[in-house]
Amino acid sequence: MIRSILLTAFMMTSGSLFSQKLTTISYQDGSQKLNGLITSNAGKKLPGVLILPAWKGIDEEAKTAAIELEKQGYIAFIADIYGEGKIPADNESAAKSSGYYKQNYQEYQKRISLALEQLKKNGAISGKTAVIGYCFGGTGALEAARGNLAVAGVVSIHGSLAKDQTRKNEKLNAKILIENPADDKSVTPQDYDNLIKEMNEGNADWQIITYAHSKHTFTDPKSPDYNEIMAKRAWNHTLMFLKEILK
Repeated sequence: MIRSILLTAFMMTSGSLFSQKLTTISYQDGSQKLNGLITSNAGKKLPGVLILPAWKGIDEEAKTAAIELEKQGYIAFIADIYGEGKIPADNESAAKSSGYYKQNYQEYQKRISLALEQLKKNGAISGKTAVIGYCFGGTGALEAARGNLAVAGVVSIHGSLAKDQTRKNEKLNAKILIENPADDKSVTPQDYDNLIKEMNEGNADWQIITYAHSKHTFTDPKSPDYNEIMAKRAWNHTLMFLKEILK
């Protein structure tokens, strides 16, 4: 089932308000219905970007990113990881739901893979797709790389960098960009060092950019952690990376 919904978003680049349509696309993981959002250029043959939202599910930051990516010439699809009827209502339930997928990472990778299928069904050029993710979604971006899903690259934006150390470090085919806030208390020095070790052992093409005076959710205008200057820099770094790997 496909239905159109009208969303009003804030334009990062110009600061003006505008209206833009995103379309809901329903798809399945077994009996679980999932509802993602796709940009209005769906159906054209263009590079594609899958957006993985933060721990409460599809939010305004993800929607704004999708609309901005459409303006840059990408088809953008926002994944539904949790499924219809399972969207967290508060921080406690969001922590529980996101924690489940972090622990059961293969299920997380499957939900990401299903969303990538929808992106490609709606026009994204095979071989020219990428994943970007915020917070819990940033963890998902790294899981897309760890699962060697068919993407050119991934961007983890203030995602958790930790991985269960009982998991082996494997070859990493996707190019990796990590946008890490300097004052993110959820990332330990050990997490940081382990990730670098993992990427080097996986022979990955990787880069970490650290943003000064920035706490965990520094890119979200609705967060008390928001750092406007660093958020704009991070977005420009994301666009530069996507242009390099997809165009």
